[in-house]
Amino acid sequence: MNETIQTLKTRRSVRNFSDKPVEKELIEQIIDAGLWAPSGIGAQAPIIVAVTNKELRDRLSTMNADVMRAAGRGPAGEFDPFYGGPVVLVVLSNKAVPTYVYDGALVMGNLMNAAKSLGVDSIWIHRAKEEFESEEGKAILAELGVEGDYEGIGHCVLGYAETPAGEGAARKENRVFWAE
Repeated sequence: MNETIQTLKTRRSVRNFSDKPVEKELIEQIIDAGLWAPSGIGAQAPIIVAVTNKELRDRLSTMNADVMRAAGRGPAGEFDPFYGGPVVLVVLSNKAVPTYVYDGALVMGNLMNAAKSLGVDSIWIHRAKEEFESEEGKAILAELGVEGDYEGIGHCVLGYAETPAGEGAARKENRVFWAE
């Protein structure tokens, strides 16, 4: 089977990261792959905030957990929605571009599949929209020098699984309709 297709078929979300750090060179390669995602009208609307700083990573985790709780989801007490992953790649996209959400989703897909191809595990964590619409989220972006009207698309959490991910679920039937 083609190596790319094999990667697509075997990538799994990880919810039990070890504390082993991800090599910066690998993070840079994963980010580069994300930046090569297709985008509507070639606008390249998405940006990536690469968080390897533990303090900021933990702050984002707390914000994310707070969003979950406010929506009536997620457990009470201490909870890390990033599952211990040491690296968080936040994808945001310029709201002025009509395809910004789709473009950001493609970046997320590229990030996760590139990570798998390099032996790095990942998971897509939502609620970036709510985080970066908050005053705290806007302040974080301003501190990082991010200017513009961006919407959070997702967090691509990277790391190495504590235990290997299982097999994927069988694909549901009747999901393809041919018009020949």
